[in-house]
Amino acid sequence: MSGRSRTGQRQRRPAGAGARGGKAAGQPVTDPAGPVGRGASEAGAGRPGTPAGQRKATAAAGRRARQAAARQAQRRAGRRRKIGVRAAIAAVAAAAVAGLFAIYAHGSPHQGASAYPYQVGTPGPGATAPAFTLAASTGGNISLSAYRGKTVLLFFQEGLTCQPCWNQITDLEKHPAQLKAAGISQVVSITGDPIGPVTQKVRDMGLTTPVLSDPGLTVSRQYHANSYGMMGAGRDGHTFILVGPKGVIRWRADYGGKPKYIMFLPTASLLADMKAGEHPS
Repeated sequence: MSGRSRTGQRQRRPAGAGARGGKAAGQPVTDPAGPVGRGASEAGAGRPGTPAGQRKATAAAGRRARQAAARQAQRRAGRRRKIGVRAAIAAVAAAAVAGLFAIYAHGSPHQGASAYPYQVGTPGPGATAPAFTLAASTGGNISLSAYRGKTVLLFFQEGLTCQPCWNQITDLEKHPAQLKAAGISQVVSITGDPIGPVTQKVRDMGLTTPVLSDPGLTVSRQYHANSYGMMGAGRDGHTFILVGPKGVIRWRADYGGKPKYIMFLPTASLLADMKAGEHPS
C-alpha cells in the first residue's frame, strides 16, 4: 500500500470513531438519569425520612395541636358559661329566700276582721314582752312591770309629726267601756319624741293616756315597732301590742306598714281585730 493510502485511512478513522462513540456533533447531550430518575429524586424529598418530609410532619402535628387546644378552650368556655348561669340562678334563688325570710322574720301579712289590713311582727303572740322603763308625760317613769297582773295595750306611734296618731289616742279615750269589756286595764302610748314636747302635746289635747318617750328608739327596736311605718326605721309606725297579766303578748297588729300605711282606725275596728286574733295566753 502506498503512503497516500495509509495517510487517508488515518485521517478517516477519527471521523468514524466519533460516529461510532456517540451522537453526531451538534446534537444535545441527554441526562443519563432521564425523567424517571429526576421524578424519583423529587418524590424522595417528600418522604418521612427526608428533611423536607420531617418539616411537613412537624407542621401537620403543630396544626393538629393548635386545633385540639382551640377545641379544649371552647369546651372550657362552655363550662364556665354553664357555671355562670347556675351561679346566677342560685343567687336569684338565695335572694328570694332571703326576702321571704325577712318578711316572716319581721312580720307576716294578715287581714283583720275589719277593712284595715295589718301585719304581725315579732315578738308576737305567745312571746314574753320585753321589759322597759321610760319617762312618762304624767311625770316620772313608767315600767311595764308596773302593770303585772293587768292587761295593758301598748300603742307605738309616730309622734308629734303625726296628728292622726294623736287622734287615735283621743278616740281610744272616748270608748272606755268597750276597752274595759275587752279586758284592757290600761292604754300606754310610746313615741320616739323627747319627753318635753310630748308632755306639752298631751296637755294641749287634754289627754289622760300616759305617753312615754323613747328618743333613742331602744324599746321600739326591741319590739320592732319601727319596722312598720311610712317614715322608715327612724320612727315608729302604728303598732298595737296587747300584753297579758303575766307579761306575755296576747295580740299584735302593725297597721303602719304596707300596703296602706294606716295611721288611724276606729276603736271599734281595732277591738274587732283584737277579738279575732287574740292569743289565749
